[in-house]
This record gives sequence, C-alpha cells and structure tokens, in this order.
Amino acid sequence: MRCLVTGGAGFIGSHLTERLLGENREVVVLDDFSTGSEQNLAAVAGDPRLRIVRGSVCDPAAVESCMEGVEQIYHLAAAVGVFTIMQKTLDSLRTNLLGTEVVLDAALRHDARILVTSTSEVYGKNTSIGLKEDDDRVVGSPLKNRWSYAEAKALDETFTYLYGSELGVRTVLVRLFNTVGPRQRGRYGMVVPRFVDQALTGQPLTVFGTGRQTRCFCHVLDVVPALVALLDDESAHGTVYNLGSPEQVSIEELAELVIAATASSSSIVKVPYQEAYGAGYEDMQRRVPNCARAAQQVGFRAVHSLRETIDAVIDDRRAQLRTAVAGR
Repeated sequence: MRCLVTGGAGFIGSHLTERLLGENREVVVLDDFSTGSEQNLAAVAGDPRLRIVRGSVCDPAAVESCMEGVEQIYHLAAAVGVFTIMQKTLDSLRTNLLGTEVVLDAALRHDARILVTSTSEVYGKNTSIGLKEDDDRVVGSPLKNRWSYAEAKALDETFTYLYGSELGVRTVLVRLFNTVGPRQRGRYGMVVPRFVDQALTGQPLTVFGTGRQTRCFCHVLDVVPALVALLDDESAHGTVYNLGSPEQVSIEELAELVIAATASSSSIVKVPYQEAYGAGYEDMQRRVPNCARAAQQVGFRAVHSLRETIDAVIDDRRAQLRTAVAGR
C-alpha cells in the first residue's frame, strides 16, 4: 500500500511515517519544511520505500505530483502553534482552509481514503470534563485572533464531512488533544518542550496566565497507531474521533514536574497573556477528552503516563543539545 503523509517531516508526521514504513508500506511525504525538518526523518531517510517531496498542500500541482498509486492520505499539514496563529493569522487561515480542500480534491480524484487531523481547539471554551465528539462548540469572537485556528479547523471538519457525505470520499476525522513527544519543538508555542528547553538551559519557566488552567497531554506513540488503525478500518469512516489522555495537570504543576524531572534550578515566572501573545488572546480553564468512541472502535487508550511523556521529551531535547554542542 502506498500512503501520502502531508506534513510528514513534522513532529507527528515523522512518527507516523516511521510507523507506516515499519508496516512495510510505501510512503510519500509532502512537506514545505516551514515547521518540519529533514532531521525528523533521519532514521528512515535511506529507505527505498520513502519519497520526500518539498512543496505546499496549498499547491494543487505539488499535491497531484504525489498522488500516483496512493491509496491512503494522512493529512497532517497545517499551520500549528499558538505563536504561529497569533503572529501570522491570515497566512495560517489560508494554509489550514485551502490546504485541506486541495488534499480532499486529490482524494476524490484518486479514490483514496483520507484521514484529516483536527484539534481539541474546535471545542473552544467548552470546559466540560470528558468532552465528547458531539458536544457543542463554545467559541469566542471571530474578531479575536485566538479563535481563528478553531474556526479554520471546524471548517476543515465540515469540508471533510461533506466530501464524504455528498461526494463519497472515504474519510476519517481525528481531534487531537495536546499530542506530545520526541521531536516536538517549543518555539511555536508548545508548552512541554518549551518548559523542558528552559529547564535544561537554566532559564526561568515562563507560565502564561495564572497557571491554574488545566490540560491533558498524550504521548505521540499512543496517538500514531490509532491514526493508522482508524484509516484502515472501513467501519470507522465518516466519523470523528477524539484522541488524547484523560490525565489532567495544571500548567503551573506541569512546570513543577518538568523542573523536578530535569533536576533543574530554574524558577517559575508568570507572564500575562497579553505580554506573551499580544492583543486578542483568550484562554480556557480546562479541556479533557472522552475517547470512548476511539477505544470502542480500535482499542485506543493512552498507555504512557504524563511523567513518561515528559521524560521522553527531556531525553530527546538532551540529545539535541548534546549534538548542538558537539557541532560547534
């Protein structure tokens, strides 16, 4: 089987690419390398079953150049990270909306199955414990940049649903809840690798807002097998699935866990949202997934604990720092 992974040089995409190759599938990676990295694919770079194409999902010609013989598409390419969304809001909207439509069109033309990754952001301010896929969205003003990502991803979901229900494309939608692990970088706003980098380099850990807001973090190695299983399972098509961990932690507690796990002498400094992100930012106090649907469909569950997930990021970042020092 030949698979296309858009954003395949990114954090999640590279782990997915390795998984697919490990199952003896051919993989075409399409990535513009704006946030992805060739280093993420270093472990499989010489695999003859892997083809890497540098290009944008917003370019129909680039997508079409990847489609020969493709039976499955994993659409992960997107503008990601709070810093990216807040600083390049218009570009992010265009990437997330146009890119998904271009890839869905390719799936339609080539009769390929497609999995589109969405996000827990679509739930917005809904703070129910155990968010289910059919729960209501509670989103702030469309004039606040903070919610543009949620709006774009919600429209991506609508596009995907309609390509399935009206045009017959075999689709799966997945909402990811803070996927974390090796190769993720903090420079785009991801909190765990940002805290780890700060702790390992002796900088203060910057907690945005009060620090009392809670989140759930799920190891990438728990998420990736579920992506493959859901797209392989024809009875899963036409449905949306939450993927995440139910283990809650406040952001301040997360900072304390990272300091303890790294044996760092770093302090914790709280930074107001407006100072961190600029005007137009709002946050929500809690976001906890109910993943019963994915558990029933493909046996999904978050196996790795939060501490194991943090340790995996620490080990990865320490290795990267050693490499950087050795290369000087």
